[in-house]
Amino acid sequence: MKSFLRTFLRNPKTATGAAILALFVLLAFAGSALAPYDPSARSDDLLQPPSGKHWFGTTHLGQDLFSQVLVGTKSVMYVGFTAGIVATALAVIIGVTSGYLGGAGGETLSALSNVFLVIPALLLIIIITSSVPSGGDTLVALVIGFTSWAWNARVLRAQTLSLRRRDFVEAARANGESTWRIVLFELLPNLSAVIFSGFIGTVVYAVLTEVTLAFIGVPGISAWNWGTILYWAQSQQALAQGAWWWFVPAGLAIALLGTALSLVNFGVDEYVNPRLKNVGQRHAKAADGRPVKLRVGFTPVIHAPVAVAAEEGERS
Repeated sequence: MKSFLRTFLRNPKTATGAAILALFVLLAFAGSALAPYDPSARSDDLLQPPSGKHWFGTTHLGQDLFSQVLVGTKSVMYVGFTAGIVATALAVIIGVTSGYLGGAGGETLSALSNVFLVIPALLLIIIITSSVPSGGDTLVALVIGFTSWAWNARVLRAQTLSLRRRDFVEAARANGESTWRIVLFELLPNLSAVIFSGFIGTVVYAVLTEVTLAFIGVPGISAWNWGTILYWAQSQQALAQGAWWWFVPAGLAIALLGTALSLVNFGVDEYVNPRLKNVGQRHAKAADGRPVKLRVGFTPVIHAPVAVAAEEGERS
């Protein structure tokens, strides 16, 4: 495990993304304790720009925006990761099962995925959260998770269909391995990049969905998250008043979280995909030990000495 972490974090993309993500996780747990003010408390500092007293400025009611961003991080991270876990679990169970088993059961699960693909998820989320305003972040996360697994399940099904007839799977089946062991130890390790990529995509989608719901004023969302800040900034015409500090911090937080998740995803892709392991390295070597200079926009073609000699022999 330690060697995996060392190799994984050696990639600059992964290290940067993991550091930013760890910061957001820390703020999600300790944001309320670190906030210098109550995010809902009013003061006489009305619509003040960033200063030493209020790092991100204040709203039209004198509320501290820095405290609102810190407290709102918990809701965003909770909804994003809860929805990602739920959707990924459903995608793995339904996608891998339908791809490996096949037959009537596999086709039924595939048809179920197709049904969920055409369901208007955002409209359904708005209806459910509006009908149950006391549901809170948990309800929002569960609804997002149960409506966003279908596309990843289709991708996993297609990958499983291509893997189930590979030699290593056939060998495991010939040795009498049980179905669950083949799925856990033969298929899932080869699907890890696809699974993790789907998880990251769902987390980003869940974060944007929650921010969108809060921005349009849908009830049932937590009192403070980044979308709530943007909702009040828009409703009070912060841009027209020149109060850029009201919406820029929350917007940057959303963009920074998405960037961190993407960087971690790129790092995982390069770790599990042998074709990408040398991407970004400045000093790659050919089969005979000769250094190969990598240039942006060009993929170097490395010929082994035997292949070069055979090619020259054919030409002569």
